[in-house]
Amino acid sequence: MKIKGSPKTLSNEPRPFMKWAGGKGSLLPEFIARLPSGIADGTITSYIEPFIGGGAFFFNLAMKNGFDECHLVDINEELILVYTVIRQDVEALIEQLDSLKKEYTLLDEDKRQALFYEIRSRFNKEKSSFNYRNFSDAWIARAADLIFLNRTCFNGLFRVNSKGEFNVPFGRYKNPLISQPDLLRLDSTLLNNTTLHTGDFTLVREYITEHSFVYFDPPYRPLNKSSFFTSYAKDGFLDEDQRRLAAFFRECDELGACCMLSNSDPKNHDPGDDFFDLLYDGFTIERVLASRRINSNGAGRGKIHEIIVRNY
Repeated sequence: MKIKGSPKTLSNEPRPFMKWAGGKGSLLPEFIARLPSGIADGTITSYIEPFIGGGAFFFNLAMKNGFDECHLVDINEELILVYTVIRQDVEALIEQLDSLKKEYTLLDEDKRQALFYEIRSRFNKEKSSFNYRNFSDAWIARAADLIFLNRTCFNGLFRVNSKGEFNVPFGRYKNPLISQPDLLRLDSTLLNNTTLHTGDFTLVREYITEHSFVYFDPPYRPLNKSSFFTSYAKDGFLDEDQRRLAAFFRECDELGACCMLSNSDPKNHDPGDDFFDLLYDGFTIERVLASRRINSNGAGRGKIHEIIVRNY
């Protein structure tokens, strides 16, 4: 099924509906310049993203290309819940976000902070008993709470502790974008032909063919001990997971899919660190400049190299 609605009829540019550490907005021109030719000539008919995250690349491609099917995956069940709600009942979500925005806007800073921690506490308390399998009105309320927390917390992070509880503190923003109705409606349209999955990246194996384009955007390998932004899931993503992913990348290559992967470049801090060069030996590995915007130290933000790996 093609994506409903011609791109020419959609007035806004699609983009992620949440702030997300490691978002790929700044790297889109680099990715687009390296797309496989099969997307333009129509021989690639499916798009698969095993770590959907904020979805910047997906939304950009979905706006411009009519894939027959898309499979979007993430191990973060909260994130897939929000994507599902936006796809299935975006108007109900907008209504709840508008209500939260109105309530928040009328409060002074101390009361805004109190509301933030009240919602965060409720969000974490409900997690253990929440039904993530069967869609219900409770999904809409939880999606609204998560978007609210994401838009009002410090730096717009999504981070959880070892229990899977959201633990980012309050952010002191004067006018956060809690509700973005036009953007949510556009993203909902672009999600019409997607299948959403919660789980490990390997679950996409059964959908991969020679007509697939697979983009891997895993939690980045930390550049140093102070740059851990991999805690978007309670179990993290360690070097052994990076090795497992590299093996799966090779498996997808053997299945005939066109594959692209992005990650941090350890050579930024250690020129002798060949971790990814060895893991992806035999594939095209390029280093490009990217902006790091989320860092506890302002001096750590700015342009650094990241890697793009391709099998075509």
